[in-house]
Amino acid sequence: MIKADLIIKNAKELLTIKSEGPKFGVEMQNLGIIQDGAVAVLGEKITGVGITKEILKEYYSENIIYATEKVVMPGFVDPHTHPIFVKTREDEFEMRILGKSYKEISRSGGIRASINDVRKASKEELIKLGLKRINKMIEMGTTTIEAKSGYGLSTDSEMKMLEAISELNEISEMDIIPTFLGAHEFPEEYKDTPEKYIKILMEEMLPEVWNRKLAKYCDIFCEEHVFNIEQSRKILLEAKKVGFKIRMHADELEPIGGAELSAEIGAISADHLVAISDIGITKMKEANVMPILLPGTTFSLGLKKYAPARKMIEAGLPIALATDFNPGSCHCDSMQTIISIACIEMRLLPSEAIVASTINAAYSLELGDKIGSIEVGKQADILIMDIPSYKYFPYHLGSNCVDKVIKKGKLIKNNEN
Repeated sequence: MIKADLIIKNAKELLTIKSEGPKFGVEMQNLGIIQDGAVAVLGEKITGVGITKEILKEYYSENIIYATEKVVMPGFVDPHTHPIFVKTREDEFEMRILGKSYKEISRSGGIRASINDVRKASKEELIKLGLKRINKMIEMGTTTIEAKSGYGLSTDSEMKMLEAISELNEISEMDIIPTFLGAHEFPEEYKDTPEKYIKILMEEMLPEVWNRKLAKYCDIFCEEHVFNIEQSRKILLEAKKVGFKIRMHADELEPIGGAELSAEIGAISADHLVAISDIGITKMKEANVMPILLPGTTFSLGLKKYAPARKMIEAGLPIALATDFNPGSCHCDSMQTIISIACIEMRLLPSEAIVASTINAAYSLELGDKIGSIEVGKQADILIMDIPSYKYFPYHLGSNCVDKVIKKGKLIKNNEN
């Protein structure tokens, strides 16, 4: 027999979500469930997966977790977050309730409201605040995130944000994938001279981020009131020239062709997509651009129209889900909540929403060969959910159903205690 460092056994449902690539179409309903399942872990990796009695014939361990009457599944992967900021913006939440639109708020607040505080803050303060938020996300079952800059919007402050993200990746138990989002908004000092800011972004920020290896992805908020199509194309082509891979905020509020641009430039992902056109869906499918949908943002903004998830699935797109955790439009750190909203408002089946939050989200970060499913050889990022079936937690609104969080083979959170 082989000695394992950890065995999880007797899972009522073990969701392996096994896949050789991102899941699409009806395959998004296939969770690869093993009844009375078990997982053996050696070091940071999964070494055995199967029915409990078969795993126990091959492996033994002094460290056993009983998952009787519980669900075992991969850790959530959140591929779109903004966790590095100083102050929250709950006043804007009230303004939206009183009838102010996102664009109206952005003229005097919004993203710009976060800039001064981030510019004034030390890197150490950003790390301290970020670590507290990341630990909360771990408690809710998230084991990998993508984290964006974008609240500094000057060369020095954007570097400070990315340095904070890099150091958080070293000291936290979370895997954190950095993305440069210098094109998040035009800072106040350049709102009347946007081309001057674009010049700084292209000639100073992009080369410095790349040369310092602070991020391999470049993102942009492509929207008519922020960076329009022409400006977005110009910036993203330069980013590609420097060496970056591309992610995009696209077609969140208006169908201006962001999805089509993501296909044209070969982006890894296009996110939001509430206002995507049918042509945009077709183009993204042809160019293998991953759609990342953010239903929590639509919900938080009080809007009625959500991204057309069912149409995308029918078109053969492998959708992913993310929180869009940020201080303004969506202050949500729970992928469980996002899955519930996706099921209720976008009509995803629980199985589809779970796939979109694990293996597909992993592939959207080009990490699908390492995380996002429970398979031999993959990193042991595993959740034990205190629920009777996988359908339960989207249905049980607003509650944390995570019992234990295992990251790289180690128990890092025990909500049972």
